[in-house]
Amino acid sequence: MGSSSRPAPAPRRVLALFGPTASGKTAVAGILRELLGAEVISADSAALYAGVPILTAAPDYPSRLVGVVPLADDVSVGRYQQLAHEAIDTAETPILVGGTGLYFRAALSALAIPPPGRREHWQAEVERLGPEAAHALLAERDPAAAVRVHPNDRRRVVRALELAEAGHSLTPADNRLWTEDTRLPTTIVALDLPLEKLDRRIEERTRSMAAAGAADEARRAWAGPLSATARQVLGLEEFATLPQDEAVEAVATATRRLARYQRKWLRRMTGVTTLDANRPPEEIADAIVALGRAGERLPRHDRVADA
Repeated sequence: MGSSSRPAPAPRRVLALFGPTASGKTAVAGILRELLGAEVISADSAALYAGVPILTAAPDYPSRLVGVVPLADDVSVGRYQQLAHEAIDTAETPILVGGTGLYFRAALSALAIPPPGRREHWQAEVERLGPEAAHALLAERDPAAAVRVHPNDRRRVVRALELAEAGHSLTPADNRLWTEDTRLPTTIVALDLPLEKLDRRIEERTRSMAAAGAADEARRAWAGPLSATARQVLGLEEFATLPQDEAVEAVATATRRLARYQRKWLRRMTGVTTLDANRPPEEIADAIVALGRAGERLPRHDRVADA
């Protein structure tokens, strides 16, 4: 009697939730976590750091890659990618949540990020060669990038050589952020809302952070050892060094700028369902669950116009 072969198990599917800061994605993810029995995995560069939960708006529910790195440590995108892949691969139902576009892509992408240390290598090599010779080397390795990068633009020459070494290009033929390069089957949902409402939420959240003790938290962190990447946590320097009213204004302004940058990432994504976030998070979560159970992709017409 011949043995019957079992069908191969379906590959793990990832639900990825993207959105600008203050769009409500953390609340939606928390509800989905309960409804789906899922594990939330952060794709936020600041949330990685321990000791600053108020400044990083850390969720009040368990989430992986939140508060796991000491403030004294630098974190590269490549290092984050390793942590994110491990978290996704060990979660039965992973929900990736974040607004840091580069980290979000690194977590989902099958493309390897250049390993730590290569940036420093190419910085030293460009310094040694000089601008003309370094640009000539780039022209050999990535002619398309060399056309776009001026020899005196040292930072971009370094980045282009780093990418070329890893088999990528600073100017890929397909410049889309989201193609078929995801490691696992992935549904990407993005939350967005009109700018005036997003700005209002940012203002309210910044004032809530101040009321919750952001200044005390920032001063404690600022007094200790800080890596270069930890110093970039939004609000850390402002709340640590400015009077509170000035800090609130400065952080709200910087956060509004960040949100606009995040929305630019959103507009460049393909194959992404964008939902109106100007409604209760329960409604958004219920819609995601209901459509997922029906085996349907979320509708793409539910977009909001820029203010």
